[in-house]
Amino acid sequence: MQYSKKVLEHFTRPHNQGVIRNASGVGMVGNPVCGDLMKIYIKVKKDRKRGEVISKIGFETLGCASAIATSSMITDLAKDKTLEEAMKITRQDVADALEGLPPIKMHCSNLADDALHEAIKDYQNKHK
Repeated sequence: MQYSKKVLEHFTRPHNQGVIRNASGVGMVGNPVCGDLMKIYIKVKKDRKRGEVISKIGFETLGCASAIATSSMITDLAKDKTLEEAMKITRQDVADALEGLPPIKMHCSNLADDALHEAIKDYQNKHK
């Protein structure tokens, strides 16, 4: 299986890895077929001009190299975005930012965007 340099970089040196205490929102998803499990933590701040912005983001992932790399990349893509912008991030955005994933590993990028979207929904449900 061929991984891009970007995937290997994010797997060996993941960005934003770790728990955020008192997170504004938490999203957890898993894939029972492959056993990957992801948890995304977001801290949201209100910006007068832009609205609600993800000011801090972290993750915990139990899974393969692709799962860890996609978790790392989704945090880079979502950080400093408004909630609306972050909700538009797709699995294809994650795969493209990682310069591709092997087709058999594309389900990992599904988990990453799902976990982010779940964290945002968790925050929104808490602040209705």
